Amino acid sequence: MKELSSAQIRQMYLDFFKSKGHDVMKSAPLIPHDDPTLLWINSGVATMKKYFDGSVVPKNHRITSSQKSIRTNDIENVGHTARHHTLFEMLGNFSVGDYFKKEAITWAWELLTSPEWFDMDKEKLYITVYPEDKDAKKYWEEVGVDPSHIYEAEDNFWDIGEGPSGPDSEIFFDRGQEMNNLPEDDPESYPGRENERYLEIWNIVFSEFNHKPDGTYEPLPHKNIDTGMGLERVVSVFQHARTNFETDLFLPIIEKTAELSAGKKYGENAEADVSFKVIADHARAVTFAIGDGALPSNEGRGYVIRRLIRRAVMHGQKLGIDEAFLYKLVPVVGKIMESAYPEVLEQAEFIEKVIKMEEDRFNDTLKDGMQLLDSLIAETKENGGKELPGKPVFKLYDTYGFPLELTKEYANDEGLDVDEEGFNEEMEQQKARARAARSDAKSMGVQNGLLTDITTPSEYVGYHELKANGVLKDIIIDNELVDTVPADSRAQVIFDKTPFYAEMGGQVADKGVIKNQAGEVVAEVEDVQHAPNGQNMHTIHALKEMTRENTYSLEVDVAFHNKVKKNHTATHLLDQALRDVLGSHTHQAGSLVEPTYLRFDFTNLGSVTAEDLKKIEDIVNAKIWENIQVETVVTDKESAEKMGAIALFGDKYGDTVRVVKVGDYSMEFCGGTHVANTNEIGLFKIVSESGVGAGVRRIEAVTSEEAFEFLEERNQLLRQSADELKIVQIKEVPRKIEQLQEQVKLLEQQKQALEDKFASQQAGDIFKNVKEINGKTLIAGQVNVSGMSQLRQLADQWKEKQLSDVLVLATATADGKVNLITAISSDAVKEGYKAGDLIKAIAPKVGGGGGGRPDLAQAGGKKPEGIQEALKAAEDWLNK
Repeated sequence: MKELSSAQIRQMYLDFFKSKGHDVMKSAPLIPHDDPTLLWINSGVATMKKYFDGSVVPKNHRITSSQKSIRTNDIENVGHTARHHTLFEMLGNFSVGDYFKKEAITWAWELLTSPEWFDMDKEKLYITVYPEDKDAKKYWEEVGVDPSHIYEAEDNFWDIGEGPSGPDSEIFFDRGQEMNNLPEDDPESYPGRENERYLEIWNIVFSEFNHKPDGTYEPLPHKNIDTGMGLERVVSVFQHARTNFETDLFLPIIEKTAELSAGKKYGENAEADVSFKVIADHARAVTFAIGDGALPSNEGRGYVIRRLIRRAVMHGQKLGIDEAFLYKLVPVVGKIMESAYPEVLEQAEFIEKVIKMEEDRFNDTLKDGMQLLDSLIAETKENGGKELPGKPVFKLYDTYGFPLELTKEYANDEGLDVDEEGFNEEMEQQKARARAARSDAKSMGVQNGLLTDITTPSEYVGYHELKANGVLKDIIIDNELVDTVPADSRAQVIFDKTPFYAEMGGQVADKGVIKNQAGEVVAEVEDVQHAPNGQNMHTIHALKEMTRENTYSLEVDVAFHNKVKKNHTATHLLDQALRDVLGSHTHQAGSLVEPTYLRFDFTNLGSVTAEDLKKIEDIVNAKIWENIQVETVVTDKESAEKMGAIALFGDKYGDTVRVVKVGDYSMEFCGGTHVANTNEIGLFKIVSESGVGAGVRRIEAVTSEEAFEFLEERNQLLRQSADELKIVQIKEVPRKIEQLQEQVKLLEQQKQALEDKFASQQAGDIFKNVKEINGKTLIAGQVNVSGMSQLRQLADQWKEKQLSDVLVLATATADGKVNLITAISSDAVKEGYKAGDLIKAIAPKVGGGGGGRPDLAQAGGKKPEGIQEALKAAEDWLNK
């Protein structure tokens, strides 16, 4: 077998299938586009779903890729096993209704065993097949696999529920008994079972059935091939590594980590090795995730990144690294992956900045977490407990990033165990909440053979014409091809020529009407989408009967169309202005172009300041008023990239692409419609800027007539405000508001002073009323103050004067709520009295709850009529 680097193996796989007529698809970003069922791209086939379910027919039905993927469902296993990773690459070859089992098996064997390619020893390869899949077994034998090396396995059937499914074949490499973790005669020591000798390196899925909603299976209209070869696994085979971590994909990261550690070395200590592996794995994952636009946060994929960074930091501390270090591994990751992913090194500075900010933030959080853990341990021991409760341990994990194993380690040092069952219950509840929040959309749709089989040519002429004659070629009603559309019915129709734009790239579809040759309106066009083979498919409401092969006049709503194209060109200007002001790291994360407004999502670390928003808006308007010509160039993809054109988020491009150039300022791949000159946009105004997800911001804006109306509405509000303030000139409004704010501030201060004086007078009376209960002194009463702030002031006075052992104060607020505060003297705290326990005992009397420290606690409630009962409950509490 050859000695190959990971880069050589990846390239050889792609080159092999390219030689078999496959298009090489570039790895998609880790953030899914238009797929609410996925948090991350988690496999090669995840990017092929639209081809496999038939919603889009690919130009080439043979595709190959090396797809970066993230899976975090078993993150706790990373570092403890030989092959668990959060980020991995999946090599794959795919056939969408083209070749099937015979070719897939023949080529797989050729790639694996041919001296020209992988040159693996045939005697070390083993195959598993589904027992009922006689064809697969026959083809494996025909290519030369020893029948004794073929195993039948009932679980060799790929099925994700409703949608495409089918049998599969797994390929295993025999690494030799010296690599095994089991005796040679162990029942599990054969291909397909849990052992380290026979390593699964490839899975070939023969997708040939539709799994129907009723649980039955039917043959697919078009059979597919979907394969997956984990790059990390196959590299470990070529490089004779016991685990994936002893390969050129991970070792440079591990070696750099060792340099940063306190003299630790990989391979000397099993516990330290786990930390080295976790750090190497997580460094790769967060580098790629941030490079693809995800940012740390408390939700969704941002939470995953935050958790990975925090786990790596904790393991860094185990290696003696007490400062931010993970960000220093980004260039190492970039260098390893440079041949396939040069963008990592190009973005390294930004990725490092994000990771270091998160590391620094966590180091602060870590101190709070350690205090909580110390407090939890002390409280458990004080109460005679033997284990830390699951709920606060989960809080340590969830809020502070403490891995369970780390908490267990600290607890064990103190002679305590951890309630793992309670921890797992909390974890399951969190997962259930996450599943409930996730879209219930289907992970992969069922193939529609009717639509995928419609190949009628259809020409879009809307870039130059908004009215055109077209022959009605196809009519679909209730998923059946028919010859006539009845009057007052809805249908999907395809013409040989159309000026109607189909929704794409965030731009909404055109509206309009269809007329017969007599000039009568026979249908309204409600929507236009791309059919699987790329035709513009119109959803219409037929007013009169329409018939196939008749010619109709298709007329786009010109006003609607023109408004949309103004907004679309404005998004291009906005996209570039954002990079000019915020930096090159920001990129588009989605858009919507409507006739009355535009919406633009983009990646950024935080909200955009008002100052930067004004800069962005000023730049866009400046470009509008420069009267810049907008030019469209149709060329091949490679030439467009050499020109410097920017490919927009999530869009897929064929061999021929349209590049929209706004002078020398903006140049982007785009299939949408645009103005001829920026002056047609007229005016651009940002309406709002907000967050829509982890590291994703949204700008909504208006142009032209809507921008003028927006400004006029604001002007009217300002004029109304000036009238209310009795000001003649609008420019004086800010100064007048400032004066009023100063007056309000002064009045608030005077009011506060009076309230404090009144509260002190009341306290003087209450503080005199000291009761002795069960050997302790108590001051308890109701005061008429504004709220909790003044109650705390009174508690401070009580503490300073040492007036009693226990204090309980209550007040009813103006809005019908109740505030309670309890305080315990330091001597009483030492004796075991706790303000938190007291507040929990009395708060229910006022319909509320609360908590706090041993010396001070507070609560809120909604039953003022229960105040006296609460004060009485304080006496009862002391009597116990």
